[in-house]
Amino acid sequence: MQSNCETCIYFCFDEEFDEYYCQINLDEDEMGKFLMDAYKECPYYCLEDEYKTVQKQM
Repeated sequence: MQSNCETCIYFCFDEEFDEYYCQINLDEDEMGKFLMDAYKECPYYCLEDEYKTVQKQM
């Protein structure tokens, strides 16, 4: 996949298991496509933009 999971807003750290994971909940069909590399890049990727967050707080 071409998108970088580390910059996605759905990529989170689980302190209990001490590992990163994707928060997107996929149904059975979507998970099958995802695992078979049917996508050239992740369709759920969303860039984490800290500047947008700051602008909303002002």
